[in-house]
Amino acid sequence: MKFVYIENLRNFVNEEVELRGWLYNKRESGSVKFIILRDGTGFVQCILSKTDVPVEIFERNIPYESSIVVRGIVREDKRAPGGYEVLVKDIKVITESENYPIPKVREDNIPDVDVLMPMRHLWIRSKKQWAILRIRSEVEQAIHDFFYNRGFIRTDAPILTPASVEGTTTLFEIDYFGKPAYLSQSGQLYVEATMMSFSKVYCFGPTFRAEKSKTRKHLSEFWMVEPEVAYAELEDVMDLAEELVEYIVERVLERKMEELKILERDIKELESVKKPFYRITYEQAIEKLMKKGFNIKYGDDFGADEEKGIVEEYDKPVSIMFYPKEIKPFYMKIDYIDKTKVRNFDMLVPYVGEIIGGSQREEDIETLISRIREENLPMELYIWYLETRKYGGVPHSGFGLGVERTVLWITKAQHIRETIPFPRLLEKIYP
Repeated sequence: MKFVYIENLRNFVNEEVELRGWLYNKRESGSVKFIILRDGTGFVQCILSKTDVPVEIFERNIPYESSIVVRGIVREDKRAPGGYEVLVKDIKVITESENYPIPKVREDNIPDVDVLMPMRHLWIRSKKQWAILRIRSEVEQAIHDFFYNRGFIRTDAPILTPASVEGTTTLFEIDYFGKPAYLSQSGQLYVEATMMSFSKVYCFGPTFRAEKSKTRKHLSEFWMVEPEVAYAELEDVMDLAEELVEYIVERVLERKMEELKILERDIKELESVKKPFYRITYEQAIEKLMKKGFNIKYGDDFGADEEKGIVEEYDKPVSIMFYPKEIKPFYMKIDYIDKTKVRNFDMLVPYVGEIIGGSQREEDIETLISRIREENLPMELYIWYLETRKYGGVPHSGFGLGVERTVLWITKAQHIRETIPFPRLLEKIYP
C-alpha cells in the first residue's frame, strides 16, 4: 500500500492508498460517516460505510484534530471537495485530541478574533487560514524566482543596525553590549552597498516598525523584499516593480486557484493586473483628493483614507511619483528639474493602499551629507554609507515590497494579521 499526499490523489484513482493527517471535520448519515481529512497539502472527504469497516472503527467517536492514518480506495467524484474521495478500509488513531478549543463553527469567524488570536498556533489549521498562508508561500517563492531568473544576487541585510533608515520615530531600540542598537526598518542601505559588488541585488527578510497603529494593514514585524540596481534610474525600477507585481499575481492565479476558491476571492480584478500600470504625480493625487472633498494640502503625506480615495479610481495598481522632499527620507534623489521634489514612487493597489515604496537614490556625496544634516541624523553612523559614494558611486535605484500587504490584497483577507503565521501587533506578542 502506497503512502500519498492528498494533493496527489488524482494519480491514484481506484488504487488503495494510505493518508496521514488530522481529522478536520465530520458528519454522520445513517449507516455512513463522512470525515474530512487534512494533511497540509489539501483536504479530502473520507467515507466510512458500516458494511466496509470493522464495527469498532465505525462506532469510534474520534475528536476533531486527532492525528490519524487512513487507508482506503481513491475514487473520483466531481461532487466531492477537490474532486476525489476515499472509501475507507481502516483508520488508525495516532494521537487523540481532547476538547479542541476552537469550535468548527468559529474557526474562520473574524468577530471572534480576540478569542482566536491567542490560539493562532491552532487557528492556522483552519481552511481559510491554510489557504491564505499557502498563497503567501507562493508569493514568496514567486519573488525569489522572479529575481533569480533575472540574474539578481540575494544578499541578506542585518537585522541589528546602528542607525535609522526611515526616520527615528519608529525604531525598536535594544541594548547591544552596553550600546544602543535598533531592529532594522529596512535592509536598503546595506543592499546599496552590496549592489556596488554585484550590480543587481535584493534582500528578503523581516523588518520592524514601532508605530503605535492598530489599522488593518499595520504590523510591528513584517517581511520585505528590497531590490537595488546599479545604473538604474527611477523609471527603470518602476518598470521592474510593475513586472514583479504582474508576475506574482500571474503565479498565484496559475498555481493557487483552489486556495482562491476557498477564500471566495473574485479573481476578475487580479486577472486585470497587466502592465502598464497607471502613473500619476504627487500634485495630481492632491488635486484628485481635493476635488473629492478631502481635507488635504500640498506637502501632506497620504494616509489610509487618502490612498483609498486615489486608488478607487483605477482598475489596477497606480503609482504616485515625485513627492516633496520634506516628507521623504534623506537618501532619495533630488529631482533633476524641480529641486523641491524627489525622484520616488509609491505603488497603491485596491483594498490595501501602498504595497511598494521606491526611489532613485542620491549618488552625490555632498548632497547626502547636506540631507543628513537637515534631518539631524548622527553623521558618524553613516560614514560607511557615504563611502559607497566616495569610492565609485553610480546612479542607482530600488524599492521595497511588503509581503503581507501584497498577500492581503491578493487574498482580500479581513486583516493583515491573517497574512503571516504569527503576527506581531501593538500590545500583542503571544504566541
